Order: sequence, then C-alpha cells, then structure tokens
Amino acid sequence: MASYLSYLRVPVLVSSGVTALLSGLLYFKQNEIIYPRNLPPGARTDVPRPPQFGISDFEELMIPTPDGESLSAFFIRPENKRHARNITILMFHGNAGNIGHRLPIAKILHDDLGCNVLMLQYRGYGMSTGTPNEKGLMVDAQTGLDYVRQRAELKDTKIVLYGQSLGGAVSIGLAARNRNEGDIAAIILENTFLSIRELIPSAFPPAKYLAPLCHQYWSSEEMLPQVTPSIPILFLSGSKDEIVPATHMRQLYDICRSDIKIFKEFPNGTHNDTVAEPGYFNYIDDFLRQHVLRTLRNRTEKSEE
Repeated sequence: MASYLSYLRVPVLVSSGVTALLSGLLYFKQNEIIYPRNLPPGARTDVPRPPQFGISDFEELMIPTPDGESLSAFFIRPENKRHARNITILMFHGNAGNIGHRLPIAKILHDDLGCNVLMLQYRGYGMSTGTPNEKGLMVDAQTGLDYVRQRAELKDTKIVLYGQSLGGAVSIGLAARNRNEGDIAAIILENTFLSIRELIPSAFPPAKYLAPLCHQYWSSEEMLPQVTPSIPILFLSGSKDEIVPATHMRQLYDICRSDIKIFKEFPNGTHNDTVAEPGYFNYIDDFLRQHVLRTLRNRTEKSEE
C-alpha cells in the first residue's frame, strides 16, 4: 500500500514565493487560483490510468452534463466478487491534479474495502471539457450522482460521498441539495474548509483583506447543517494541515447536525498526506461496516418481518 500512496503527493495550492502575487490576482484571476487544474505540469493531458496500478475491472467514461460539458471518469468494480460490498463511493478530488493521481486511493477502496468507485473529474480538469467554477462543479457533482442512480447494475447500491479538500465542499453541497431523495447513505470528508472566504486569511495571508471580494464561496459552514441528520458523516482531519487549518474541520464537526458524526484526527497529517497516515483506511472500513452495511442489514431484516 505504501508504494501506491507515494503517488499521492500532488502540489499544494500556493508556496510562499508566490503568495504576494496571488494576493493581487485574487479578485480578477481567482478561478485560476482556486482551481489550479494545470498543476502539476501536464495534469490536463497526462492522466494515469487504472492498469498502471494493477486495476483491471474498470471502465473509462465520458459523462455528459446538462449544460453541454463532458466529464471524464473511471468506474471501478471490486475484482474479488466474493468480498464485494453493495457500496458505491462517489469520489470528489481536491483542487489540483487529476483523477489519475488519486487511483492509489481508489485501489484500496475497491481492493481492500470491496466498494465500487466512481472517480469523477470536474470540468476543466484532466480530459474533461469546460472551465471550472463553483456553479459548474455543482452541476458536475449532480451529474455524477445521477449517473450512479441511473446505472442498472447500481440500482440497489448504497451511495457514499467521499471528498478531499475542495471535494469535501462539493460533497457537502451535493448532499444538502439532495436531502429529500434519501439515497445518500453516508459522507466521508477529509481536510475540508468552512468556506473559501474563511480559508483565504490562512492560505493567502496578504490577501486577507480581499476575502470579501471572492465570488467563489463554497460555504460548507452554511450547507452542512442542511444535510439530512440521518446521514452519518466521517471527518478525517490532519492536524498539521498547512493549507486548511485543522480548526476548520473541527468547526464543521461541531455545526454538523448528523445523528451519527465521527471525528478522527491524524496528528502528523498534512493537507496532502493525511490519506497516507496509519489507520486512515481502517477508520473508513469501520465506518462503512458500522454505519452503512449495518443500516442496510437492519432495513433488510425489518422488510422481511
């Protein structure tokens, strides 16, 4: 597992040498700053594929959106059918790199945890068409969820949203907008921020006074309380996160109204390396067994009574 996780070190959003420049560009070029889809170099064209990580049961997809874009995606099935779980993880990545950089995570989710995984690539990232912005990414997320809903082989699957950093904000917003549908079984959040405006003072200190000018909101602190309380949520927080202060995750946990909410802290976890910390996937496995599969079994038993 460690050899695969070494691929997960995608670039952070900024470095100290360019922070001042980003401050001045925040208002006029904020989409390019918030969605650095060209990092690392070649990220728009060089997308690692599942076979490079020993994944054979997969499909490469181009999923159309209602507003005319095409989203590239990988749909990965568990190869060990005897240990497969009736769970589909809809995976939302962070703000840099592409879905190929997250394939080591998907390999563990489907190899060791037995889940289907749909890795969706936002518009403007990797091979997906279009240009990223908050409205567009919300359409992309809904498109991914609707794809899972409409795919015949996933008819009775338990849908779990899994988001890292920006992907966590995407997951929260998606769950809030679909709160009346009743088919999202759980949410997993890693190193997610309260909102872009709340993030700016720590991520771009010189630009803190320009935060009110930011038109990309991603206000998870407002959306999270709107998520249906019956949806269990797992919070995975790296204490040494140098981009999103760990206090953001703790505050999100505090305002969360879920009946079941679990907070797991990784003392040495940084923004991009928390996923490689010991116990990370064990926590996810326990969460799925106790709060997704057990719920499924309980509902089945009641329906048979």
